[in-house]
Amino acid sequence: MTYFRNHLAAKLLLSYLAVILISGVVIFTVSRLSIPAAYNRHMLGVPGMGGGQGPGQGAGMMGDPLRSFRVIFYEALTYAGMVSVIFTIAVSIYFSRRIVAPLTQMMKASQRISEGHYDERVQVKGNDELGQLGERFNKMAFELEQTETRRRQLIGDVSHELRTPLTSIKGSMEGLVDGVLSPSPELFSQIQKETDRLNRLVDDLQELSRIESGAYQLQIQPAELEKLALMTVKRLSPEAARKGITIYSRMENLPAVLADEDRIVQVLTNLVANALHYTPEHGEIDILGTKSGDFVQVSVIDNGMGIGPEHIPHVFDRFYRVDLSRSRANGGGSGIGLTVSKSLVEAHGGRIWAESQGEGKGSKFSFTLPLA
Repeated sequence: MTYFRNHLAAKLLLSYLAVILISGVVIFTVSRLSIPAAYNRHMLGVPGMGGGQGPGQGAGMMGDPLRSFRVIFYEALTYAGMVSVIFTIAVSIYFSRRIVAPLTQMMKASQRISEGHYDERVQVKGNDELGQLGERFNKMAFELEQTETRRRQLIGDVSHELRTPLTSIKGSMEGLVDGVLSPSPELFSQIQKETDRLNRLVDDLQELSRIESGAYQLQIQPAELEKLALMTVKRLSPEAARKGITIYSRMENLPAVLADEDRIVQVLTNLVANALHYTPEHGEIDILGTKSGDFVQVSVIDNGMGIGPEHIPHVFDRFYRVDLSRSRANGGGSGIGLTVSKSLVEAHGGRIWAESQGEGKGSKFSFTLPLA
């Protein structure tokens, strides 16, 4: 019975058999009920259903038993056929509505979703193909709703990110025009910094758009992670030196991985730069690599401000910052680097995640890459 409950074809077969069975039972029952009356009229000349017989009609029938049998048979079959057709149509309509109802519901729901009502869902009944279709429809509707929510949030986040430097530049320029502010190298330097900040944000958004849309190609080849880690350390050493932070690379004796070297350097740079932003002066950052099955796991570990458990699920979201007080201007980043890193790692067939024991206890960002 489990098979019949979980497969639409089996249910259709049962419905056909049920229609045939009901039709046969109706024909048999109506025939049994109509034959005695037809026999009385045509064989015995006794008035029955459909009116009495004329004088001598019954006797004539009795003189031709075969003809009388045919008349009785066709009359009973006619009554049984008419009643059977009525029952068959009623049962077929019942089974058809049971099958068509979920499809009609999904059609109406899809129409509402096309009109922008992304919270629309259908009721899922059973585990057959229609039930599975309903589950996938609801999942699709949920993903569309999430996408629309992220789109609106992205527009709001971008507007907020752009508003801050634009407000600063506008205020400075209005001050110069009104004579409130005097032209000075410091003022022009501030305007230049805000302009550079806008330029970096636009570049980050373009990079994010390319990464998330897949508008790039990976040059996958065997790569040595130790070399890539050293390149990252060298790139970020000046910033680390300014804060007195020491970066250690512990990537020796690791097997080669399949990766696009430039993209993995970009991932490592994003993770280490993020650690630099949230690690206090004279802190330490470790880049650690270990073999794990068919993958190599790379971890960037710091002893910085740490991440609260409520923030862990969101650290790879666009524009998300654990510490909202750290803006892009004072070293908090745009909140895009980790999102880009996640997309790049997943494009390599790996995964990325964050761990932390809590605020003030440092954090650990790890990702995996397949072995060459």
